[in-house]
Amino acid sequence: MAGSKPRIFAVVNQKGGVGKTTTSINLGTALAAVGRRVLIIDFDAQGNASTGLGIGRTERETTSYDVVVDNIPMEQAVVSTIVPRLDIVTGDENLSGVETALATDNHRSYRLRDALHSYIERATAGGLVQYDYILIDCPPSLSALTINAMTAADALLVPLQCEFLALEGLSQLLRTVDVVRQGLNPDLEIQGVVLTMYDRRNNLSDQVADEVRAFFGAKVYNTVIPRNVRLSEAPSFGKPALLYDYRCPGSEAYIRLASEVLQREKARAA
Repeated sequence: MAGSKPRIFAVVNQKGGVGKTTTSINLGTALAAVGRRVLIIDFDAQGNASTGLGIGRTERETTSYDVVVDNIPMEQAVVSTIVPRLDIVTGDENLSGVETALATDNHRSYRLRDALHSYIERATAGGLVQYDYILIDCPPSLSALTINAMTAADALLVPLQCEFLALEGLSQLLRTVDVVRQGLNPDLEIQGVVLTMYDRRNNLSDQVADEVRAFFGAKVYNTVIPRNVRLSEAPSFGKPALLYDYRCPGSEAYIRLASEVLQREKARAA
């Protein structure tokens, strides 16, 4: 894929604690492990994707906030990680001020898209890393940040936890997708829905999975991410689960998910 335009995915769900950052980090790592060049954009004021890839607060000199608010070129914000072929644009608490900082800018919803397109143009001209995939780790809200991410993305990847009321609020997300399609990004699609925090000992997990598959059909990935303590532990060590314990069920699931994502991308391009 090198030399062609990267595919940009926004990892999005306005509910918190559904596995957006875990999915961004570990899917990105799995894609890098099979030879793809990947950039993660930490677009959440909590900055958990940066922490989970071992980038400390003091190392985040130029962040995604600087890119979208101050028009700092993307390449000045890119930081390499402990994972070969995986880079990150870090995020921090300043992102909580984006809405206020851009309140009077009529072009505010396009800031991330424009920054990415400019970077891609410069990369194509030479001298910058050409990525195969760009993953935007979105905040748990339908804010200006999430709208920016949807406007910049080619497709959405939606983590959905296998818990009671999993579909609650999803209709709001889908309405937002429709609004973005109508006014900001008509080509936006849903690449897939990934079921997370699956507990095979709990009948409710199966019921939720069945409900989600009935609602989304083939958009739901076959791979299901299990509830797994190693996935939860890994960020505190500043590592993706695939480096922390590549044999744990969570790591193995993300490797399978990466394979599915690539298969869908291949079918789409055919």
